[in-house]
Formats: sequence, C-alpha cells, structure tokens
Amino acid sequence: MTDIIGSVASEMSLWLLVGAMTAGVVRGFSGFGTAMIYLPVAGTQMSPVAALTTLAVMDLVGPLMLAPRIVRNADVGDVMRLSAGALAMLPLGVFLLLLMAAEVFRYAVSSITLVLLALLISGIRYEGSLSRPLVYGAGGIGGLFAGSVGLPGPPVIMLYLASSLPVVAVRANLFIYLIVADIMLLGVLAFNGQLHVAHVALGLAIALPFVAAMGIGSLIFRPEKERVYRFVAYGIIATSAVLGLPVLN
Repeated sequence: MTDIIGSVASEMSLWLLVGAMTAGVVRGFSGFGTAMIYLPVAGTQMSPVAALTTLAVMDLVGPLMLAPRIVRNADVGDVMRLSAGALAMLPLGVFLLLLMAAEVFRYAVSSITLVLLALLISGIRYEGSLSRPLVYGAGGIGGLFAGSVGLPGPPVIMLYLASSLPVVAVRANLFIYLIVADIMLLGVLAFNGQLHVAHVALGLAIALPFVAAMGIGSLIFRPEKERVYRFVAYGIIATSAVLGLPVLN
C-alpha cells in the first residue's frame, strides 16, 4: 500500500492536474474532448500504457454518475452498435500500443487530434442517413484508435458532429459511448497483463479534480449555444495537442 501511495505521489504533477481539470470542464459542457486534452499532457509525464490507464479510470468516475441523467437523450441502439464495432478492433489497437515508442505515441495523439479539428472546422458535413454499417465502422475505427492512442472518439465525433443531429442527442451518444469504450479498454489492458494497480490508483487520484471540473462544465452547458461550445472546445483541444508535441519539449 505504501509503495502504491509513493508511486502516485511521484507521478502526480501540477501539469497533470491542470490537464485533467481542463479536460473535465470541456467534457462536462461538450460531452467529449477528455482524451484529446488529457493525453497530450499525460504523454509528457508517463508511459503510453500508464497514460491510457489513468485516462480510462479518471474518465469513468464522473461520467458514470451523470450517465443516468444523460442516457435518456441517447439512441441506445446506435451506442450499442458503436460499442460492438469498437470491441472488435480494440485488441488490435492495444497490440499496436505495446509496440509503440513513447515519442511515437505522443506524435500520434497530437496529430490525430489536430487532423480531426481541421476536418471539423473546415465545415465538412455528413448529410446522408446514419446507416448501421456506417455506425459499426465508426465504432471499429474508434476501437482501433482507443487501443493504440487512447482516442476512441475522433471517428465517432466526425460522424455525429458533422451530421444534422440535434446537439443534445449528439452529446448523449458520445457521452455514453465513451464510457463504454473506457470500460472495454481497461478490460483489454487487463487481459494483456498491462493493467497495473499504481496506474489505476493515480487515475482515481486525479479523478476527483476531474469530476469537480466536469460538474462545472455540465452546469454551464446550454443547448442553444451550440456554436460557442464547439469553438471553445476546439480551441482548448488544439492548444493541448500542439503543446503535447515532443518537438516543443
């Protein structure tokens, strides 16, 4: 027990807490963005596996408490299809993660995040129907990204935010899907022998300020201010991604 506390204390930093709390505020008002803000920061502080584990644990505590209120706005069928697609590809993603050097991980996280933002800000809009194969496919790519770089959201965010669905439904679908993705990621890491108690403990430690910040973000959410929330989230995510690039060390 003393060793675990010592490990948490040694890994904890002000930079990590700022990253977690910023991610919490954005997750609270937008329903997404945790990984895209937290991982570029965490990647400068710890190994890729540790960063993904702390993210998954931290990102489960608060959202699980809010899920009963948000799930009523979600399309449960779509969330299940997204989750099935993600589960099919997650093991391959974790396999790639275990082969990846820390610098490669950080470049991948920041690059995928910046590409996603560029596509969204460019005004691309998906105007077709959200067919089942399309939803399964987005979930599958999300699962691959979740296991390899801890980003289950980008392909699903592109699918939903670039569509004409109401912002409340988009937020709910993303919120619930990301919870399921975190649970599955922890399960696959455990199956591969990569789920360590010290990393879980650190995730729980930073979950408290993350939850507090997420509560603030949830309180300030207003559906009628969709554009404002999107662009605030985009700006914060872009800043985190750029700062996470190894070239800026």
